[in-house]
Amino acid sequence: MHTRFFLGILRRRASDFSNCFSSRAGREWSETGLQSSPKFAPSIEQFVPKKQLQKVIGLMSGTSGDGADVALIATDGEDAIEFFGGLTLPYDRDLRARVLEASQHDVPLLELARVERDITLHHADAVAELLRTLPRESEGTDLIGFHGHTVRHVPGEGICWQISNPWLLAERTGLRVVSDFRRHDVALGGQGAPLVGMFHRALFANEPKPTVILNLGGVANITWLGEKDEIIAGDTGPGCGLLDEWIQEMAGQPHDEDGRIAEQGKVNEGVVAAALATPFFNKPLPRSADRYDFDHVDVSGMSVEDGAATLCAVTVRAVVKAVKQMPKAPASMWVTGGGVHHPVIMRMLSESFSNVQNIRKMGLNPDTLEAECFAWLAVRHTKGLPLTIPETTGCSQAVCGGAMAMPSA
Repeated sequence: MHTRFFLGILRRRASDFSNCFSSRAGREWSETGLQSSPKFAPSIEQFVPKKQLQKVIGLMSGTSGDGADVALIATDGEDAIEFFGGLTLPYDRDLRARVLEASQHDVPLLELARVERDITLHHADAVAELLRTLPRESEGTDLIGFHGHTVRHVPGEGICWQISNPWLLAERTGLRVVSDFRRHDVALGGQGAPLVGMFHRALFANEPKPTVILNLGGVANITWLGEKDEIIAGDTGPGCGLLDEWIQEMAGQPHDEDGRIAEQGKVNEGVVAAALATPFFNKPLPRSADRYDFDHVDVSGMSVEDGAATLCAVTVRAVVKAVKQMPKAPASMWVTGGGVHHPVIMRMLSESFSNVQNIRKMGLNPDTLEAECFAWLAVRHTKGLPLTIPETTGCSQAVCGGAMAMPSA
């Protein structure tokens, strides 16, 4: 099992990101080796907020079921955010298969409880690995934002369920744990997703508006930010989940490395049109979807290359369709999540939108941003600040979601 490390330190108010591109200090450790940051801020300390920041760890297990993403930040839960880096601790083959089985099928209740226990222990291992990796930076950390793993998302029936055991995690780490971020929102009529909208607004406060932040995970979502501080968020459609599943089934690979398979394929426009003709894609934002809401997208019978290219096109055309609902076309699009690493998806986006950029150009890390978001949300919970608002999830009022588990000692 290989752990992917993403190390770096960046200190500033979130609203200063757009004023100083590519100024992330520190280093990134990835499978390709140690890489120096492209540029350093003239004086990092000038961006250090004068208010007291709280060090907090964020944990995320995405719909792809690859593993636990963990990251360390310091924040006030508002516009002051300091990033220290993070890592991914992959699930082994057996645990990943069990996580995906629990997400897709009605497994026996005892097995579901065992999966919850095992992924919680895996997340505890991820926290321990992060603390070993960042011993000095993590000093004083006493809080975790623990998303868990979504096994059911049916907000129309008032159901949104992430398996996690925050008390077990609190006892294993000795840290306070905020979890269950979504269900209060659903109880107030919200979709329970996406939860990254408020975090995006904090990070991109000074970016010229209107702008869109696109998160390409298993499911894709956008945050649209307007010139008068308007915000609209929602899921657009499939992200990389369908593509990854296709590549795993047809090519025996975990994902389409560097887009090599999709690059050789031809888009089937009829399949794309049929995929986007279903009711979900005509719903207004805010809206949300489960990764498995898009299993109607049928590329069976195609070559692996054509199927991959077609699934990339479905992802991008769904984004285009969602962005057309926005009050005004964005001047820029910032992309985060695993999809930023797929050249075909990024090229298709650039053909559809102007000024499409990887958030790395803002000094942010697309591989840890969602975990960092849940760290930020955990601090907001401790301060009674809203995690969601009607414009981001459709809830009836601003919601401070989450629940706290305390260690016994």
